[in-house]
Amino acid sequence: MFSPLRWLGRQGTRAVAAVILLAIAIPPLGEVLRPYVAGAVFFLLVIAFLRVDPVALARHLRRPGLALTATIWTSVAIPFLLGGSGMAAGVGDASPGLFAGIVLQSASAPMMAAPALAALLGLDATLVLIALVASSALVPLTAPFFTYLFLGDALSVSPSGLGWKLFGLLASSAIVGLGLRRLVGAARVERYRLEIDGGNIIGLFIFAAALMGDVASGLLADPLLWFGLLAVGCLAFVVFFGLSVLVFWRAGREAALAIGFMTAQRNVGLMLAAAGGSLSDVTWLYFALSQLPVYLSPHLLAPLIERLRAPRAKS
Repeated sequence: MFSPLRWLGRQGTRAVAAVILLAIAIPPLGEVLRPYVAGAVFFLLVIAFLRVDPVALARHLRRPGLALTATIWTSVAIPFLLGGSGMAAGVGDASPGLFAGIVLQSASAPMMAAPALAALLGLDATLVLIALVASSALVPLTAPFFTYLFLGDALSVSPSGLGWKLFGLLASSAIVGLGLRRLVGAARVERYRLEIDGGNIIGLFIFAAALMGDVASGLLADPLLWFGLLAVGCLAFVVFFGLSVLVFWRAGREAALAIGFMTAQRNVGLMLAAAGGSLSDVTWLYFALSQLPVYLSPHLLAPLIERLRAPRAKS
């Protein structure tokens, strides 16, 4: 019964890359699945919390220095840097929709799938998990602040409304996910790890398909805008990853690569679930195109990460 999920879970980074390509290749699914974006995000969050081991998390939090620094970096420094740079460059005046996308993207927490993807790449998944949980707890406070700071009343949803929606989404998924873990037991969650990975891939596909519905038509309607948004999305990913690795390099290569990877995996699904109805078509398209480097990165970054980790492995 669970064999297809098990097989899908075994595909690892290949499946994550295939998800985004399939979503683009079948645009009619976008219209069908767009109303289910919030449900797909909730499902992915539940799976992430289902896999959280509270005992292990508490044990690692006894030495929280690096994780706390990583949390401040991804939750506070990154939104300030990206939002401030965009404002200084006049992006808000040139393209309000793109600027809104950049601000919301940088103010979001990392993807809940980041620890699992980090583990596939041989990175420190525990460090990623701790910073991720802390960042997710902060985002109902930080995201409204940065939204108000850089966007003002540009969105129809108020900053406080955004914060409450984010809090409700994260709190309810945490209750369901941790409750399921307590109900079925940690041993059974570990036993069905591959099946859960397969379910995660399906959830990612539903989210990606809903997001990618207008990608092909957007290319035909305005190729210049399409490639411009894609270039900005790829540049943002490189900045998130590269700058984070440089900032944390002295903490050790393993930690720097893990934090860089986590920081680059921005969870725009949270913002879509909380504010999707108030976002412009340009913001939606930017969010969609920005997911291309995110979904392809686990597969494409694997050789680079292995090379950067190699000198330490030899020592």
